[in-house]
Amino acid sequence: MAMISRTRTLALGLAGLGAAGGMAGLGTFATFTGTTSASQSLATGTVIIGLGTAGSADNRLTIGATGLVPGDTVQRRVKLTNTGSESLASIVLTTTAGSTNVLTSDATNGLQMKIERCALTWVEVGTGPYTYTCATRTDVVSSRAVIGSNLSMASMAALAAGATDDMVVTISLPSAAGNTFQNLSNSITYTFDATQRAATDK
Repeated sequence: MAMISRTRTLALGLAGLGAAGGMAGLGTFATFTGTTSASQSLATGTVIIGLGTAGSADNRLTIGATGLVPGDTVQRRVKLTNTGSESLASIVLTTTAGSTNVLTSDATNGLQMKIERCALTWVEVGTGPYTYTCATRTDVVSSRAVIGSNLSMASMAALAAGATDDMVVTISLPSAAGNTFQNLSNSITYTFDATQRAATDK
C-alpha cells in the first residue's frame, strides 16, 4: 500500500511539471516581419507684393504736392510686383488719411482718386509736376473719394507670380471745392494687400 501511494504521488508531480513546461512554451515562438518606408519633401509657397523704390521713377507715390487749387490734378506712377512664388486670388487697396479735415472727409468735394494701369509702360513727362502717357490704359480703381477700405483692384497682372502692374495714381481736387478747402494739408497712405490663390490639390 505504501509503495503504490508513492508512485501515484510521483506521477502527479511529473504531470504537473509537464503542464507548466507546456504553458511556458506557448510564449516563445518565431515570427516573420517586413518593413518599408518612404520620404516625402514638402515646402510652402510665398505671398509677397512690393512697390518700386520710393522716390524713383517706379514709385512716385512718396512725392507730395503743394499749392493745390480746385480743378488741379496730381499724377504719380507706381509699380506693384508679385515677388512671391504663388499666384494671387486678389489685391485690394486701403487708403488712410494722416489727419481729419475736409480734404479727405468730404467724399464729394474733397480729394478724388483714380488708378489706371498701362498695358506696356507709362511714359513719364516732366520732372515735377509729372504727367504720363500710355497708348492702352485700363481702370484699376475708378474715380472715387480718395479714402477707402479694401478697394477691389480690377484687371491686375500681378495676380500672377512674377508679374508687375505699371500704374498711375491720379489725385484731383474737384472744381466744386469751396473756400473751406483753403490752406489745408493732409497725407495719404496707400496699403496694398494680397490674398493667396484658392487652395488646390498638389
